[in-house]
Amino acid sequence: MAGLLPNLKSPIPSVGTIADALVTALLAPACAVCNAVLDHPTQGCVCSNCWRSIRPITPPICDRCGDPLPRPEAACLNCFGETPMVARARAAGEYEGALRGVIHALKYSGRQSLARPLAERLRRRGRDLLESVDCVVPVPLHWSREYHRGFNQAREIARHLGPCMVDMLVRHRPTRPQVELAADRRRANVEGAFKLRRHWFRTSNVAGLRIALVDDVSTTGATLEACAQLLKESGASEVYALTAARVVTRSRHSRALFPNPQS
Repeated sequence: MAGLLPNLKSPIPSVGTIADALVTALLAPACAVCNAVLDHPTQGCVCSNCWRSIRPITPPICDRCGDPLPRPEAACLNCFGETPMVARARAAGEYEGALRGVIHALKYSGRQSLARPLAERLRRRGRDLLESVDCVVPVPLHWSREYHRGFNQAREIARHLGPCMVDMLVRHRPTRPQVELAADRRRANVEGAFKLRRHWFRTSNVAGLRIALVDDVSTTGATLEACAQLLKESGASEVYALTAARVVTRSRHSRALFPNPQS
């Protein structure tokens, strides 16, 4: 008789677990990055293994550009002698492996749901910058590219970061994708490509603002610098940069380090 009764001590599956099992059995949806069958498809289109494999950029880092450093007291070769328009920059992780795949799924496969988890990771890495800004401003796409894609990935990430998002910039002429160009041609490609939206033309609207530019990837930083220059010329007091990923130009174990002049 006892064997016919249900085991009341065994856990009752949650609605989410049942839904995951049904979706997996019926559709076998694949991870947008590694193509493995998703164990929990109701929780997103990227598997937990891919999220865990993302390499975050953690301290010690250069306070200005956000690149990793081999030790806390080391000086950053990339920033040595430079006076960029972007005062400080942070990224959620290195633009490689799973993170590269996640960003490609967002941009080129229209997986806009990935913007929120990317923003959550960026918010953790850029908390000190976000706490000090008046607003976040997404780097704009040219209208033709945004029309073709259906959305601006920078805007989708920016809307989940917390501070007020302001669409104050417009890319008024089309530019070639930066990834297609050599590093020394990227600055010229975006020079003069941005302007303030019509109702932000008056300098008084921007004057004194502390702004965080938001984009999906920073490679050479040329696009962010072009946007920052316009904002600074329009009166912004500080311009920072927050990107979901960053191309790290040197490893933490680089031996070619200048001594830190402040040490």
